[in-house]
Amino acid sequence: MGYQLTSLTSVTNFDISNNNLGNQIPYQLPPNVQRLNLAANGFTGGLPYSISQMTSLQYLNVSHNQIQGELNDMFGSLSSLNTLDISFNSMTGKLPQSFQSLTSMKKIYLQNNQFTGNIDVLANLPLDNLSLENNQFTGAIPEKLKGILQKSNSNTGSSGPAPPPPPGTTPPNHKSGGNGSPSSGGGSSDRNEKSGIDSRGVAGIVISVSAVGAVAVFFIIKKRHRKSSTDIEKLDVQPFSLDSQEGQEMKISQNSSTTSMKAVETPSAMTLRPPPINHHKSFDGDTISEKHIVPQNKTHTAQMNVVQYSFADLQMATDRFTDEKLIGEGFIGSVYRAHFDNGEVLTVKKINSPEPRNPEVFQNMVSDISRLHHPNVTELVGYCSEHEQHLLIYEFYRNGSLHDFLHRIDEEDSTQLTWDSRLKIALGTARALEYLHEVCSPSLVHKNIKSENILLDTDLNPHLSDSGLANLVADVDQGLNHNTESGYGAPEAAISGKCTAKSDVYSFGVVMLELFSGRKPFDSSRPRSEQSLVRWATPQLHDIDALEQIVDPALDGLYSVKSLSRFADVIALCVQPEPEFRPPMSEVVQALVRLVQRANLSKRLHGIDQD
Repeated sequence: MGYQLTSLTSVTNFDISNNNLGNQIPYQLPPNVQRLNLAANGFTGGLPYSISQMTSLQYLNVSHNQIQGELNDMFGSLSSLNTLDISFNSMTGKLPQSFQSLTSMKKIYLQNNQFTGNIDVLANLPLDNLSLENNQFTGAIPEKLKGILQKSNSNTGSSGPAPPPPPGTTPPNHKSGGNGSPSSGGGSSDRNEKSGIDSRGVAGIVISVSAVGAVAVFFIIKKRHRKSSTDIEKLDVQPFSLDSQEGQEMKISQNSSTTSMKAVETPSAMTLRPPPINHHKSFDGDTISEKHIVPQNKTHTAQMNVVQYSFADLQMATDRFTDEKLIGEGFIGSVYRAHFDNGEVLTVKKINSPEPRNPEVFQNMVSDISRLHHPNVTELVGYCSEHEQHLLIYEFYRNGSLHDFLHRIDEEDSTQLTWDSRLKIALGTARALEYLHEVCSPSLVHKNIKSENILLDTDLNPHLSDSGLANLVADVDQGLNHNTESGYGAPEAAISGKCTAKSDVYSFGVVMLELFSGRKPFDSSRPRSEQSLVRWATPQLHDIDALEQIVDPALDGLYSVKSLSRFADVIALCVQPEPEFRPPMSEVVQALVRLVQRANLSKRLHGIDQD
């Protein structure tokens, strides 16, 4: 649904509330909408960047969902917005500075989230209604907001939730009469209220005494029973019990009040006896699937399901690593084609970095990579660690890399990538990155996405190489400057020297642009204004007429113009300068899946364009 909504340019009121749609909010929404209501749908993730471009938006309601993470600084262009409701979600972090640009804002509902920091950015807004309760705001309330908060019946003190009433007491009555003031019921009500206050006071004293008693019990036990390490371990399997004297002390506390003793005993027992840890269960009790777990920085040698080769065998298979067997070189190592006696042909990557000096560290890294299993990720076959040499052995793909296919110098080979093949390659690579970012645990950042690392099999299916290898180099983020200079690196990676999942998304967008145009990301042989592919092509991605001027001439017009346009839209999302506005790879995959489905539909309908 998300990719199609952007075409609804005439829609001004878009309301899909109370449908329990689930998943993430559609990443592309009607661009000219004035009222947007997405409440009560069970949406997860964050707010999509496309909202920041809705300059006509006046009403935005995303309340009662499961939206998480921080609010992006995306409100700078929303000067017409007068009502914002993001209550009852799980949003965190500070309020964005761009809130100050909401010059038409009248009503803001932020209650029941986990926001932190101060609320100074709201001080100068022309607000009539403001709800902040049940958050974690700190700092003083600006004078201009105190009257608004009181008028809105919002809390004017701490924004955290009110503490629960003491055990054994009745919660205070919050019902209001017709005029908004607490309802009154005569003298009986006054007496009941007084009695309730007295009982709460007594209960509070009893709990305080009981808590002090529990602490005292803890230190008495610790002093009397200094356990050996073996005895401490037994606490995981043996229940904790109090001796008779201590039990009497606890009973005295119990008899002094009508408060249930269970509330006092439970914290004491939990403090002294933590629950045993089950390493094969998640916190919600579900069994963790080991297939997608990619542990990092282990200190033990894990079991590997790959073959260990001898260095001598690899020397023979590569003719002592001669230039004739050399396939390519990168900052991590050199890649060779290896022919074995049994007729098998494999790829050998000889690691240049001296970083994994400890063979055990290298083997742990190999173990991690060997657990990566995805149809679009190159499969590790084996490894070698001898004579301070570290090598990795992978499957061999006869069609070489995507870079070879797009920029081949050999004019005798007239094989060209069709538009459908390019869509398939983009989708497969996107799925590989989605797997690394969102399926592997912990998440893996590739840090070296480029067409040379996308290998093609005989059916032109893509296989992403070098996954999990970035950590081989100690100064990998500095070593990846080459990736930035070659046109693939994200702007923030060039500035900070650090790569993130969002940096991978940018690099993938450059690869898509490479597929689209047939040009290299940086080509010094072209005119200066066209040397950087992103700078040259990005301004033209939303102009349908211009698209046909930048598309690869080798396609010879054999494509759907609408398919080109939608492909260009995905590119524009990925190569945005601000990393927070780039979509996650799961959204990119969804968009490309729809593109491929449309292409297949058109083929089945004998070339009739059904887009």
